[in-house]
Amino acid sequence: MSTLCKNWTQWLMETRFSALTDEMKSQTIAWLDSVGDAVVKMAQIKPDETVLDIGTGTGLLAFKALDVIEQAAGSGKVIFSDKFQDCLDSCKGFLDNHAINANYEFLNASCEDLTLPENSIDKALMRSVLVHIADKQPAINEIYRVLKPGGYFCAFEPIIRSNTRYWELLEPGAIENYYEFKDAENKIMSDVTDSLCNFDDFTLKNNLVKAGFNDSSTLIHTIESKYTVTRDMVIPWFTSPPSPDRPSMKERFLKFFDEKKVDKYIKDVQNNLEGKEITLKTNSVLIHATK
Repeated sequence: MSTLCKNWTQWLMETRFSALTDEMKSQTIAWLDSVGDAVVKMAQIKPDETVLDIGTGTGLLAFKALDVIEQAAGSGKVIFSDKFQDCLDSCKGFLDNHAINANYEFLNASCEDLTLPENSIDKALMRSVLVHIADKQPAINEIYRVLKPGGYFCAFEPIIRSNTRYWELLEPGAIENYYEFKDAENKIMSDVTDSLCNFDDFTLKNNLVKAGFNDSSTLIHTIESKYTVTRDMVIPWFTSPPSPDRPSMKERFLKFFDEKKVDKYIKDVQNNLEGKEITLKTNSVLIHATK
């Protein structure tokens, strides 16, 4: 675990937003909410179905699915599934605080081993989970296994390796060793062993086909955001971990350069971007697959 983050619940609720201004954080949360709506809408949940939210985290998808079932006074249920108990505890606390005591259960299990019977789930939901799994095929195979014939797998995953890179925002002449850092960043973002950037919509499509899904689609969703950079905003870009158990961008650069050189680069980035409006491109993929 990162020294900046004790567990996944803290990272999901606090650390992942640490590089954002209040306005950017508000926009991001609204966007995540809309993503949740899109995934649940794709699933077409019926009142009597069993829905599995894999890697539930803070429960964004599970709570929305539960609301669909409750609004219809259905007999179905939502399974909050996560391999991190702190995430399940957080979701349970929310349910208890709101006196919600029906139509759900909890499952402490990894995506690769869901410990559920074969053909037992009507709809499987997921948001930003595969991005944290290096070998995605076993996880997708397991999702296929637990789904009933005709069941849906609906998911959202960020395609990080195609997002805007730091070197694209910078003026080469203003950055010492610009081309060295550009080369290092490109290597980092194309590392086939790194779960964060070793996939895209094409590789996911292949994973789905290999697992046995007979009808699948992957739809790229691109968002462009513009904002003005402040000096204090830059350091968290490099020091905030992408998850509790993964190295920060600074730590990744330290595999290529000594700390003095990396710190100088970060300072150059601050000086070059401070006060400038930048545009960031963020790519994600919406997945819909039928067993």
